[in-house]
Amino acid sequence: MYAEKKEHPMAVEKKDIDWGSLGFAYRPTDYSYVCTYRDGAWEEGGLTTDHSLTLSECAGIFHYCQEVFEGLKAYTTKDGDIVCFRPDLNASRMADSARRIVMPPFPEDKFIEAVKMVVKANEAWVPPFGSGATLYIRPFMVATGEVIGVAPADEYQFRILVTPVGPYYSGGVKPVAVKVPEYDRAAPHGTGAIKAGLNYAMSLYPSVQAHAEGFADNMFLDPQTHTYVEESGGANFLFVDKEGTLVVPKSATDSILPSITRRSLVQVAEEMLGMRVVKRQVAFSEVESGAFVECGMCGTAAVISPVGKVVNGDEEIVFASGMEEVGPVMRKLRETLTGIQDGEIEGPEGWIQKVC
Repeated sequence: MYAEKKEHPMAVEKKDIDWGSLGFAYRPTDYSYVCTYRDGAWEEGGLTTDHSLTLSECAGIFHYCQEVFEGLKAYTTKDGDIVCFRPDLNASRMADSARRIVMPPFPEDKFIEAVKMVVKANEAWVPPFGSGATLYIRPFMVATGEVIGVAPADEYQFRILVTPVGPYYSGGVKPVAVKVPEYDRAAPHGTGAIKAGLNYAMSLYPSVQAHAEGFADNMFLDPQTHTYVEESGGANFLFVDKEGTLVVPKSATDSILPSITRRSLVQVAEEMLGMRVVKRQVAFSEVESGAFVECGMCGTAAVISPVGKVVNGDEEIVFASGMEEVGPVMRKLRETLTGIQDGEIEGPEGWIQKVC
């Protein structure tokens, strides 16, 4: 079932790709990773050249949405090493997500081992340093066991696909506009804090609607009172107040995903940039009153998407940083974190894990 990866005695020759023109889209590579859970245990797992899944029409994923996933990247550093950024946090978060919807957590040490295995196997697909492109890594797990009554399945498949992607911003980082939707992303004390496909399905309709109206994304408010800022369809928000404090929205209803990028940016702000950071509930009325001079959405794909304005019905709120330039704090945070990921800036111990 598993493919044998041939080792190369010398540096692997990169694929003949115009790395600078890559978009953010799926392109099959040489290998994926696959591991099956059955009879109460995870099998050994390994590499495969088969990028398809064949499932029963009664597989649990199709009926009761048992699916969780992660997203991280592999980078080529300035020194030519191929590295991953904090895969241990992805392993931990995926295990938490799995437990929440009654799926067997994939062992965290095995997760890191599998990520490194599949990245090394696809070394030729890792974009070169300076290209702006990266190797996107998508671990995911689905219920493959047959189930017709409302219950967890008894078999699961864990896979990791990798694909080279271009920079999220092909034309450079620019401020975007977001809107406050009339819909909720998650229920209070529901599954908003885990990375499950069902949460993203919930946000698709308002996201498509926002895009059709010319907005980059939504600013979802808390599902219980609709008064506090929570997150966008796929990223966490950060704010900077007039005193230069980084303000991180906190959820009283446990419906904000614990972004690894956000956690990393907070640590960068506190320990490397000497900033004051406050984690608290952020009332939307504060945004309306002009309490914040900068705003950004943070996540794996873009690191930070600077937000220039928020539209709530007929109300338009423009941050002091505006729609023309990225604010100085968001710019510095983004430059520092991407510098750590690229190997140009030394980050905290353990953040960068060498693959080959």
